[in-house]
Amino acid sequence: MMKTSDGVVIVRENVCRDVVNDRDAYVAVEGVFAAMAAGDAVNFPVVREVIGHADALYGFKSGFDRAGMALGVKSGGYWPQNMANSGVSNHQSSVFLFDPDTGCLQAIIGGNYLTAVRTAAAAAVSISHLARPDASILGIMGAGHQSVFQLRAALQQRQFSKILGWNRSVDALPRLAKLADEYAIPFEAVTPDAMTQADVIITITSSHQPLLMADHVSPGTHLVCMGTDTKGKQEIDPALFSIGTSFTDEVAQSVTIGEAQHAIATGLINEAAIVPIGRVINKDHAGRTSDDEITIFDGTGVGLQDLALASVVMRRAVEAGSATTVSF
Repeated sequence: MMKTSDGVVIVRENVCRDVVNDRDAYVAVEGVFAAMAAGDAVNFPVVREVIGHADALYGFKSGFDRAGMALGVKSGGYWPQNMANSGVSNHQSSVFLFDPDTGCLQAIIGGNYLTAVRTAAAAAVSISHLARPDASILGIMGAGHQSVFQLRAALQQRQFSKILGWNRSVDALPRLAKLADEYAIPFEAVTPDAMTQADVIITITSSHQPLLMADHVSPGTHLVCMGTDTKGKQEIDPALFSIGTSFTDEVAQSVTIGEAQHAIATGLINEAAIVPIGRVINKDHAGRTSDDEITIFDGTGVGLQDLALASVVMRRAVEAGSATTVSF
């Protein structure tokens, strides 16, 4: 751990890309999910608001991981006009780490790349622990910026032989087809009803209405719902929660801002039906129990994911001499 007397570490976005990769993100996220389920890490309530300027959505995610001794906050959100107006990413965030012993600021770390890889890592952890071992066809709905990170992380979890892709605008699908080609895996653009062929389906959209219906999903499928992180968003038919087994990163977020909010609101399931994936990692829950079981991972995105990976970045960047340390 960095000592307070060492000053404040600043790690720029480009350095984050250099010092951590998909595997590092997977290990950090899996570990923090396990710590959460064991009661060794806690997320604080999320603040997420429309600011009334630039159509932006802004907020804070924070928490304390006692197991990893990571205390901090990620601040940021979504500015939908950024890319068109100034050429910078629509998603903007920064991570602030604090010394758990003193409360003093330890580090300021670029959060855009970290958010992308930690989100994909959460999906990958769910595929690793919940998808059928013989899963061979991967479906992905959504072809925005985050979709490439999702697809790449997923492809490291199973020996997929085919990828099915859907997006509201087909113009964005070539970015997924290109990645599939790099892995020498056939890619096919499909309609949502063709997802019945898939063994794993990732949804990564900003939809406010269901795109994947219950009759689009076959028995034994693992659903990875990664786009719903705000009240009102929705990607899948709530009926799927009544026929599948539900898992999540954090139950409190799942029922309020995650995909499960709609199934909860309509009384299809209750909070007790949703299992923290950390319990599966810790072997406290069996996870998938049959080849025909539909499993659902509601990935809402928790602040502890950011803090865990940011801690790795801070340490690696200092060791590599690529961080800037300043007095504060």
